[in-house]
Amino acid sequence: MSDSFDLVVIGGGPGGYAAALYGASAGLQVALVEKDALGGTCLNRGCIPAKAFLETAAVKRHVEHSAEFGIESSAPTVDFAVTQQRKQKIVAGLVGGIAAMCKGRKVEVFNGVGSLGADRTVSVALGDGGSATITGANVILATGSVPRLIPNFERGGPIMTSDEVLDLDAVPARVAVIGGGAIGCEFASTFADLGAEVTILEGLPKILPGLDADVANVVVRSFKKKKIDIRTGVMVNGHTPTASGGTTIHYGDGESVEVDACIVSVGRRPFADQLGLDGTSVEVDDRGFVDVDEYCRTGEPNVYAIGDLVDTPQLAHVGYAEAVMVVKHLLGEAPLPVDYDRVPWAIYCHPEVAWAGPGEDAAKEAGVDVVVGKHPFRFNSRAQIVGETDGMVKVIAKKNADGTAGQVLGVHMVGPWVTEQLSGGYLAVNWEATVDEVAEFIQPHPSMTELFGETMLSLTGRSFNG
Repeated sequence: MSDSFDLVVIGGGPGGYAAALYGASAGLQVALVEKDALGGTCLNRGCIPAKAFLETAAVKRHVEHSAEFGIESSAPTVDFAVTQQRKQKIVAGLVGGIAAMCKGRKVEVFNGVGSLGADRTVSVALGDGGSATITGANVILATGSVPRLIPNFERGGPIMTSDEVLDLDAVPARVAVIGGGAIGCEFASTFADLGAEVTILEGLPKILPGLDADVANVVVRSFKKKKIDIRTGVMVNGHTPTASGGTTIHYGDGESVEVDACIVSVGRRPFADQLGLDGTSVEVDDRGFVDVDEYCRTGEPNVYAIGDLVDTPQLAHVGYAEAVMVVKHLLGEAPLPVDYDRVPWAIYCHPEVAWAGPGEDAAKEAGVDVVVGKHPFRFNSRAQIVGETDGMVKVIAKKNADGTAGQVLGVHMVGPWVTEQLSGGYLAVNWEATVDEVAEFIQPHPSMTELFGETMLSLTGRSFNG
């Protein structure tokens, strides 16, 4: 095994393995250090397993409504142990795929905890009890994040974070989700569709803070149809375990709710805890983020940090983008910095949410005069065929001097499969296209994406729908 590399990557999550594989494809000799399974949080304890559970919930919804399509079926029951097995098979296959790609591209994988010292020297405490010392002409720190915890809600028993809830082999009858952000809403949606009584406890005045208000309101209405109890503007104080193995959560001014499981979903914190950094100029701020510039460079020459370790959107695909940018930068290819204001966002609850660019209120708060167009899915033929008509497409465009709609600033969607429909909107926002330009493009019929095209067409001042 070599001890000197063109690139050493510490952390094998989306940002880390993407950097390793992309760097190797560019001809670099690469080492990848990962203490756990390749794929990191996203693949093993986050995006992928959570979406596998959401798909199980979707199947159950489809079966429950199958009679509407002329398919008679008995009331579905959930064998969540099978769901768990299916999720594990998917995860194992993807983890194995990353390992195979690393082997195919001659990325040397070190299974252990990597810490950075002076002169880009990385000490690896190997999982088998041994150790290794390697150096890199360049080093990328990509150790990701871990769930944030809150006082009086230590993990154990009915108290879970996103890590533990993904190991359940049965659906709890009553679930509380502390935190009404993206991850919390995905879990709330999953367990409500699987038959649990769900309560969301959110400290802010509304769930999904930061979303365009029209979009968030669609989610709230849909959640209420699922009988999800949304309690906002409340702070949790603690909990009292019950004899049945559940717990009673105390919140607000003497209020409480008894549940069988409590999912603490209040965000994630960067995990720089084991990076060492002695003898380096890498700086970590008071929130735990590694300080970087627009090219993800730290204060130490030829040392970069990417992904959840830095204060950028905590999205796997942002980690991918940063990985590509950093490898291009260290190769001297002068890449453009990632434009974080225009990255794509996706929330996989039911109904799904996806967007790029600012919402209506955010654009106005930035002092931009805007023209807004929005169309509901209830008139879309494909949505009616599928039986999913809740939702809308909303486009925010810059107002021209003559009052017409100009450059597309934001595209916000809520409804069926919108996470698969955002690409056109994302391209429009990032290409700084105008409404007139996008309206020229043809959408297939019948399709969900017609709604995006029709919304753009309506902003030209003429339309045939709506």
